[in-house]
Amino acid sequence: MRDAFISELTNLAKDDPNIILLTGDLGFGVLTDFAQKFPNQFINVGVAEQNMTAIATGLALEGFKVYTYSIANFTTLRCLEQIRNDVCYHDADVTMVSVGAGFSYGQLGVSHFATEDLAILRALPNMMVIAPSDPWEAKILTRKMAEKSGPKYLRIDKGSAGCEKVPFNDIHLGKGRIIRKGLDVTLISIGAILSEVLIAADRLSADGINARVISISSLKPLDEKIIFDACNETPGIVCVEEHTKIGGLSGAVSEICLSNGIIPGFFKKIGLNDEYPSVVGDQDFLRGVYSMSSKNIYFETMEALKNLENN
Repeated sequence: MRDAFISELTNLAKDDPNIILLTGDLGFGVLTDFAQKFPNQFINVGVAEQNMTAIATGLALEGFKVYTYSIANFTTLRCLEQIRNDVCYHDADVTMVSVGAGFSYGQLGVSHFATEDLAILRALPNMMVIAPSDPWEAKILTRKMAEKSGPKYLRIDKGSAGCEKVPFNDIHLGKGRIIRKGLDVTLISIGAILSEVLIAADRLSADGINARVISISSLKPLDEKIIFDACNETPGIVCVEEHTKIGGLSGAVSEICLSNGIIPGFFKKIGLNDEYPSVVGDQDFLRGVYSMSSKNIYFETMEALKNLENN
């Protein structure tokens, strides 16, 4: 996804000299083409993410469209005060681009896991939170986000859901997508962990259960209608995210449902428990260890459906 993002940003920068890309001493090779083509629109601020965010805000307040780029925790949590007080408070046109969503940098340990960022960033006023599921979707959303002013967070995954590409005009900020139709249960996911959801949906289908699969690329703003329809048309909701169960996708979905008096037949959260992961390994391995794999999604869904039937 990072290659798709930088490819589209390079295309945008050809026509917009106000686009500025800042990196926290990261992205060598990935950002080289952009830096060579637009040396006056590229700044490596070094390993200084707090300063990077402050510089980005200053540039944005002077009329530039600014992007900051680093590993997920470093563009967000390391400089959260600057994002809150500088970027969001001033409604500055800064897009924070985080590579390595969830367990993407799994071999590097908890300091490089992005498992709280969605909850924290969506809590900030003025902030838009976007997390594509495929490289082609990341490319489209990069362009669509560039059309909007204000603080934005683009959460990029190393994985890919493997979904068929859809036309540019069928992707909208603030709108979810129904990947598969079904009336027996709804599986809602955000980001590239959609790949695990689709495998689980296949296994459910083999058991005669037709799952509706919804991909949420925009956590904030969130598509309320697609969620309300799922609650009204299917017996239960399963939210899947490579993120803590607290405050992210499942938190947002449950808040919207209860605030509007809509209660699904059952509601399951699949994600990281309230803990710091202590195991290292590649992304697929860690999804299994922390109960986010297609196998876990399948069994959690089957258990919920059986409990609903028995009650």
